[in-house]
Amino acid sequence: MARYRLGVIALALACSVLAWALPAVAHHSAASGGTINVTAGKPSEFKFTLSKKSITKGAVTFFFSNKGALAHDFKINGKVTKKLNPGQSTTLKVAFTKAGSFAYLCTVPGHAATGMKGTLKVT
Repeated sequence: MARYRLGVIALALACSVLAWALPAVAHHSAASGGTINVTAGKPSEFKFTLSKKSITKGAVTFFFSNKGALAHDFKINGKVTKKLNPGQSTTLKVAFTKAGSFAYLCTVPGHAATGMKGTLKVT
C-alpha cells in the first residue's frame, strides 16, 4: 500500500511540473520572432523577395541586400533602412508586439508604385 501511495504522489508531482512548464515553453516559442532575408532587385529590379512570408510575433531581424542595378531601401512597421546602392547589405531590427498584416515597401520615389511592396503576416 505504501508503494502505491508513493507512486500516486510521484505521478501527481510529475503532472504538476508539466502543467507549469508546458505553457511557459509554448509561450516562449510563439513569441520568438526570427530572421528574414530580403532581396531587392532580383529577379526583377522593382520586386522584393522575402525568405518568409509570415513569422511569429517578437523581435525580427531583416537581412536586406540590394541585388539590383538601382538604389533601394526597405520599410516596415515604421522602420526603414538607409538607401543601399547595388551590391550593399544591411540589417533592420523590428519588434512586432501584436499579430497582423504589415505592409513593406521601398520608399524611393516611384518604386513602390512599380511593384516594390508587399505584406508580411505576423502570427
